[in-house]
Amino acid sequence: MRAHVGDHIHIHSRSVGLEDRQGEITEVRGTDGEPPYLVRFTDGHEGLIYPGPDCVIESRSAER
Repeated sequence: MRAHVGDHIHIHSRSVGLEDRQGEITEVRGTDGEPPYLVRFTDGHEGLIYPGPDCVIESRSAER
């Protein structure tokens, strides 16, 4: 998985009743766009994540 600063990440919920999480990648700490990523979620929380198979990265270049 590769990402760039400004890309959006969508984490699908693995449990019924829990909401999906979305955020913007603010820092890429791995080499060549690899994890871990510092993410600012839509609720204002920031965290360092290693995305799993339940994550989708949407490139900011795809929005243009």
